[in-house]
Formats: sequence, C-alpha cells, structure tokens
Amino acid sequence: MLFQDTINLNTKAKDQNTYDAIVIGSGISGGWAAKELCERGLKVLMLERGGPLQHPNYETAALDTWDFPHRNRLSKVEKEKYHIQSRHYSIGEDNKRFYTVDAENPYEETQRYDWIRANVVGGRSLLWGRLSWRWSDFDFESNLMDGHGVDWPVRYKDIAPWYDYVERFIGVSGNKDGIGMIPDGVFQKPMEMNCVEKDFASKMKKQLKRPVIISRVANLTEPVKGRGVCQNRNLCHRGCPYGAYFSTNASTLPAAFETGNLTLRPFSLVNQIFFDDQSQTATGVEVIDTETKATEEFHAKLIFVNASTLATAQLLLSSTSSRFPNGLGNDSDQIGRNIMDHHKHAGASALIEGFEDKYYYGRRPTGIYVPRFRNVKGTRDERTDYIRGFGLQGEASRSGWRKGNIPDEMIGETLKEALTEPGPWRLQLNGYGECLPYSENRITLDKDQKDAWGRPILKFDVSFKENERAMQKDMAQSAAEMLELAGYKDVKSFDNISFPGNANHEMGSARMGKDPKTSVLNSFNQMHAVKNVFVTDGSFMTSSSCLNPSLTYMAFTARACDYAVKELKKGNI
Repeated sequence: MLFQDTINLNTKAKDQNTYDAIVIGSGISGGWAAKELCERGLKVLMLERGGPLQHPNYETAALDTWDFPHRNRLSKVEKEKYHIQSRHYSIGEDNKRFYTVDAENPYEETQRYDWIRANVVGGRSLLWGRLSWRWSDFDFESNLMDGHGVDWPVRYKDIAPWYDYVERFIGVSGNKDGIGMIPDGVFQKPMEMNCVEKDFASKMKKQLKRPVIISRVANLTEPVKGRGVCQNRNLCHRGCPYGAYFSTNASTLPAAFETGNLTLRPFSLVNQIFFDDQSQTATGVEVIDTETKATEEFHAKLIFVNASTLATAQLLLSSTSSRFPNGLGNDSDQIGRNIMDHHKHAGASALIEGFEDKYYYGRRPTGIYVPRFRNVKGTRDERTDYIRGFGLQGEASRSGWRKGNIPDEMIGETLKEALTEPGPWRLQLNGYGECLPYSENRITLDKDQKDAWGRPILKFDVSFKENERAMQKDMAQSAAEMLELAGYKDVKSFDNISFPGNANHEMGSARMGKDPKTSVLNSFNQMHAVKNVFVTDGSFMTSSSCLNPSLTYMAFTARACDYAVKELKKGNI
C-alpha cells in the first residue's frame, strides 16, 4: 500500500509540473514566444536562470552619476567579479545586477571570446541597442550567391508579414526611406537629426548619392498600450520605467500575463531536455534551482529554446540520449558550429566648423545610419579584397563639459560659467561588418571542467578571419573619405577590430536550412529530427548580414509560434 501511495504521489507531482509549452529563456525571443503561445491559448511555463525583475521597478533609473559610490564605474573588486562582462562598455554600477557573475560561469577561450550575458528576467532585452532593421532578400540570398554557408530556406516575402506584426506591437520609430537594402516597415514618427547630421546627410546625398538616415529604433515616439514615449534620457541600459523602449519586461511579459496562461519561474537553469525514444519527441526538461541547486522536472508537449545562441548550444549538446549521443537534434553535427558576430571598432571622426550658434535638446537614444553600399550588385562600390559588407552608425554632438574633470586655475563661479559653454561639434562614424558563417568557428563542451552547478563548461574556438579584417580596413577608410568629402576638419580614422562576442550579436549555433544533413532546423525554426522542439533565438541564423538581428529574431519567433500551435492542433506534434 505504501508503494502504491508513492506512485500516486509522483503522478500528481508530474501533473502539477506539466504544461502545454515550455519556453526556455526570457530575453527578446523568449518573451515573444511566451506572449504568442499564451495568446493562442496554451498554458506556458517560462524558465529563466536569472533573478526576478518586474517592470517598472528599476532601482537606478532615476539616479544621477554622483549618487553611485564609484560615480557609476566598476570598482577593482567588481571588475574582477565581472572580468568578462567588463570587457564591454555597457556595464556599470547602474546596471551590473543585470549581468552574469563571471566567477560562477566560467568558459574556456582557445581564442578570446567576449561572452556578454544577462542574468535577470528580461535578459538582454533590457540591454540591447534597439536598432530595428528588416532584412531583405539581399541578406537572405547572400549565402546562395557567394557559396558561403547554406542557403536560407526562406525569403523576404515569407517574413515580411511577421515584420509588420512585431513592429506594430513593439513600436519602431523611423522614416520610410525607400531603400531596398533595408525594407520600409510599420513606423512611428522618426526621431530628428541635429543640424550637423542634416548637413552631412545632405552632402552625402549630393556628392555620393549615398543615403544617411535617422536610425530605426524601438523607442516609442508615440504611446502604445501600457507604455509611454521616450523621454530622451539615454539611460535605456538601466531599464525604462516609462516602458518607452521595447523589452520583455515592459512589453511581451505583461501581454503574456494578461492572458492568465503564463507561469514564470526565475532562478531556473535548464540542465537538459529529455527525449523519449518511443515517441521520438522531447518530453520535458530538468531544471537546477540556481539558489538551492535542487533539481526538478517539468513536462510539456511543446518546447521553445530561447536561452541565447551560445547557452542554447550548450543545452542542446548536453541533452544526450541513445538516439542523440552528440546532442539533441544534432544529426548534422552543426550544433555549436557557424558562430557569427558583427565586427566593430573601425571608423572615423571629424571636427565640424560653422554651427557654433546651434545646439540640440535632450539625449536622443539613437543616431544616424549609412546603409550598406559595398558589394551591392550593379553599383560602382564593389571590392575584390573581401565579400559582403558593412553599415555605418554614428552621431554628431558637442563636447566641452568634461573639462570640469580637469583641474586648473578655475574655481567657483568661473568654473561653472565655463562649463555652460559647449565645445566644438564632432561627428563620428562606426562600422558594423558582416561575419561569414565558418564551420570551424565553433563551441564544444569541455567535460573535464564544470561550472558552479556541475555542468560541463563551453570551450570557444571562434575568430574573425581575413575577410573580416579586410573589411575592417575599408570601414575605417570609407568613413574617413566620407567625412573629408563633406569638408570637415581634423579627420581621424581608427581600426581596432573587436573580439567575437563584443557586438552582442552572436548567431548561428543551430542554423536553419533545407537539408537535415547540413542544418538543425527547418524554415519554421522546428528541429528536423525532433518535431516538438523549436529554436528561435540567434541560434537559427544562417548568415549574419551587417544589420542588427533582433527584429528578425522577433519576426521568426512569432511565425514559428503560429506554425507550432497549428501543427499541435492538427496532431502533427
């Protein structure tokens, strides 16, 4: 009788831990997966390894620099604690709690890789740069055209309606610029260029017929449900109490909770996905409580993996079975390969004269953009030393107030008056270049080393290669040439290629494709070999373009959810 009672108790526990769908990760794509699945009537469990964070409770959102003990800089102790995260410009005293503690999350770098990670509900949706570009067929056909990587199994027409769908929900400010490389979308009114940026745009249009536009950015210029407009504080990286930029916390999570169908479980590190040989489906997941290290199992008919490109690969490689000894769905041996990121830190700056009587209002949270012009078929801007291309991001501003940091003979009223006088105008352009999908750029499990929760750590062997280095030189030279052509002074170029990971656009560890022998996912982000598992974070990307990828993640996620639920209702999953 005691044995029978135990059986009943376990069955009840399993029932309590069973949902229609499990979403692993709460970042940009995970938030969208939860929203879409919940709104389609599924009971959804969202698992997030990080701690809780509820909008609009962002502790540092209203603090000034002098309110921080170290004036918003990391102390020596904190730099050691966040020794990888501090390689990136975005971490400070004001948002360090959003980031992963590196001492607890080691990985091995065969070559340097800057794995910048969030560790909080909302993930890097709280930290992204919010630039929101649609990809065109120029991007989706690039692999096919030059033979690098595998061909995308989709084209722009397949994704265009989903771009419309996500743009309407998140709110993207921008102009309809009529540029084929970056298709127009559903936009709110754009932010405005300042006087120097307008001057530069006018000169480039006249002299090079090269467009310079205001960036399309997921900061609201018009209110949407439950969210206010951007206050031009440029403190987005702290979390926005107005909900003025798109984040999981301010946007998709409230929508998911509104359905009554979402259960959110923070401090939940997914250790493996279970696979059943008989049904040939994934049945659930094992979760490690990051506070207690206790394990628990959860079950679902549908699993969306949105842990982020590298963590997703780590999870899939760790999920072994007799059917998949090398990782769940890894028949093609492509999981962990083709790691891409954009390369940056090349460009130029210049001094601009003649606008000393003009200034600007607020701290606009975005800048200007020069869309890709290199290696575009049918133009005079083709190169022979590299393939693919880059875009240029930038802004013009006035300097001067920082001279208050430099001791001199000025004190008191004299110093205060000097600080009210703005310095000269400068304009800077920074390149973001495409990285090719190299099979040898990969991550693997190092089973001899374990993290704080006993899991094998990742081993990175990823680098930028000659194509990216050649492009870097052109990024710097092209930016300098444009500024010189505009007639600006003191033009200074720079070329100091970033390390992979530092652009925060890692992609490609479980790519989609037409052939199961060379890819992991089909055109709907569904695993070729495990029909109830979908991967819609950056893992699925087959190439990297030179455009920020987050809007594309959102569109593919919404599309995959629509497909998954329909297949579930048909009994195909």
